[in-house]
Amino acid sequence: MIKTLSAENAASSIGAIILAAGASTRMGQPKQLLYFQGRSFLRHSVEVVVASVCQPIVVVVGAYAEKMRHEVSQLPVLVVENPQWYEGMGASIQVGMTALNAFGKEIEGVVLTLCDQPFVSCDVINQLVATYHSTGQGIIASEYADTLGVPALFHYKFFSDLTNLKASSGAKQIIQKYSQEVFRLPFTAGAIDIDTPQDYERLQMKTYHQG
Repeated sequence: MIKTLSAENAASSIGAIILAAGASTRMGQPKQLLYFQGRSFLRHSVEVVVASVCQPIVVVVGAYAEKMRHEVSQLPVLVVENPQWYEGMGASIQVGMTALNAFGKEIEGVVLTLCDQPFVSCDVINQLVATYHSTGQGIIASEYADTLGVPALFHYKFFSDLTNLKASSGAKQIIQKYSQEVFRLPFTAGAIDIDTPQDYERLQMKTYHQG
């Protein structure tokens, strides 16, 4: 098992972008603000990354922007708005990368994560960073349900690709394009994401029965 980085040996140059700009059309309400284990999905995602070794942290909002800002207003993150959120995830990644690059400090890599994967934890994020340092691979991608996806870490040499993504594309496109530079980090629970009321109901029932 990969050892989690401690605060003392963690590189402070791995930033993070949390994507929370979607309209949740299939859910019928902002899924980012649905509650799970006592807090909203959005707040959970942000608190997880804040507790990790990643810094700085950018949260990209779009639809329901003001509600999203209010939800994380007390946390040490930069919230930026993507006015073209409806064009797709790539547009939000572009906005997040532009904000990250504007910090003016040398950032070695970035972790991209969503707020609708409820089982992403601080340990999962830190394992991405630890694995990056131990393997030297340029992309560390989560592996689940026979696919590779986010949360994923990208070395800065991929920043241009991320910044220039087509609006309708996502990080998976870059993972597939540079497949020879990808290290797969198993994360079975990454397959659980919340898009519909049925997804949310199943999550609540699963948690209830486990509890």
